[in-house]
Amino acid sequence: MCAGPGAMADADGPLVAPDLLRQLVYLPQASVIVAELRRTIVGVAILALRPSVRAGGFVGTVDLLVCDPRHDADSITEILVEEVLRSARNKGCAVVEASRPDDPAERARWDRRGFRDGRLTIERPVTAVRSGSHPRP
Repeated sequence: MCAGPGAMADADGPLVAPDLLRQLVYLPQASVIVAELRRTIVGVAILALRPSVRAGGFVGTVDLLVCDPRHDADSITEILVEEVLRSARNKGCAVVEASRPDDPAERARWDRRGFRDGRLTIERPVTAVRSGSHPRP
């Protein structure tokens, strides 16, 4: 569930980590939740929101949940997931979803927090249009 602190530093995507976080902080359809201990960031979770007719309201997606491996991943995860769920409730979400972990220990962490198997999804990457540029036909 918790990846290392460099998990967002991958520059292969359309935006690098600082640019992406800057955008997310200003979007009402995303929540950035930070866990800190003694003025040090030890974990981050990002909840993205989308409307869904099928779900009967908004769906919150846990896009990222990372913890500093030098700290207790179970405790940090517990705090971050509880805050994600609180934020989702406050924003009117009908459901919160997350990627299904392959690791049985991580899967057990999600199960203990009430997450169950849901629908499978398919996805296709798209490139964001940056200001000043126009999409090609």
